[in-house]
Amino acid sequence: MSSLRQLTGAAAAAERWCRPWRVNPGASEILLLLAATETAAVAGISAAGSTPASRLQTAAADAELLVQGPAGRRPHSLPPLPAGVSPALISQVVVAELGLVPLVVDLGCAVAPAVAHLRLAGQRSPANCLSTGAAMAPQRVEGLLRQGRLWGERLARAGRPLLIAECVPGGTSSAQALLSGLGLEVAGLVSGSMPAPVHGLKAELVRRGLAAAGLVSGSEPTGERPDPRRVVAALGDPMQPLAAALVVAAARAGLPLLLAGGSQMAAVLALALALAPPQQRPAIAAQVALGTTAWVADEPSSDLVELLARIGAHWDVQPLAFAADLHFGPSCHPALRDYERGFVKEGVGAGGLALLWQLAGRSPAALELACDRACRSLLAGTPSAAVQPPGEDHFGALSIPGKA
Repeated sequence: MSSLRQLTGAAAAAERWCRPWRVNPGASEILLLLAATETAAVAGISAAGSTPASRLQTAAADAELLVQGPAGRRPHSLPPLPAGVSPALISQVVVAELGLVPLVVDLGCAVAPAVAHLRLAGQRSPANCLSTGAAMAPQRVEGLLRQGRLWGERLARAGRPLLIAECVPGGTSSAQALLSGLGLEVAGLVSGSMPAPVHGLKAELVRRGLAAAGLVSGSEPTGERPDPRRVVAALGDPMQPLAAALVVAAARAGLPLLLAGGSQMAAVLALALALAPPQQRPAIAAQVALGTTAWVADEPSSDLVELLARIGAHWDVQPLAFAADLHFGPSCHPALRDYERGFVKEGVGAGGLALLWQLAGRSPAALELACDRACRSLLAGTPSAAVQPPGEDHFGALSIPGKA
């Protein structure tokens, strides 16, 4: 049994958490949450597309690549990036090889993916820019929290370990804003899609959003905790409340969860802890782990381990986190080697799915080789193995009004 690179948490807790995933990794439920925020239109804020206009279809294109594969029909072309290739490529290789069927959920993207997916009723538009201090209407947040609770309860009854992934251009900025609004000092700790995260730009947007919402950055001087619903409505994006409520409900029922990502999933964990009653927080820490890439874990200009330590101290828990061992060596396609230069780093569940690959007993070297083949196929436009779109019956357990 191969060992995993553990970033935070106790060794015994890590072994308990890993056990159900290693039994049958191919039985895991994969949930990809697509969301949008007008924060992504701020010049220089994100590299998930070279321009604000191209970022409008990033989530749709990534979902199509994940589900259809490099050779599949993808009506929305992948947006041009400053460097690298979409992390959806890494995720697609894992789901194809392990026989997983991702469930795609659109929470209000400007462009809908051209694959089978769910779109929630009432979730038809991006969140406002976090700098407005009014990112989402309170009733929208309540609807997302309610849906997350329902899904968490249903998935817990099914009993399959759950991996939650995201695609939210501009999402590391809304993650930083949410964490700040919840009372944490996180300046300089949050990652991004560029080699040097734009900490100054993000901090200014957060400062403006906090001021507009009448919230205080960092620790509350009175010792009172801010209302997490108010904070996420003021500063967040639609992925955060749905994912956090799902985590609370599923963890309460003992379902193992993997939050596939870096800073954005750290913010989801923080929101889940803030929403949960104090007596339920230890269960969340025991059932939930964050899984990210080595490029996020080792980034010199951010600090995920310290970020998780501050979250743990704030809510008196010990978060569990791992980093996948995937790297791209000199023989890989240059677009993949850009990851080693600090571009892209994470997204679409790449780190968590690469971790699931290792939990299945497969080597990082084998994943590197498979990703290189897929990348060359994608960029050359030649055939490659593709995942077929999930049938309508796959969505039965999570059926809701407004299904696309």
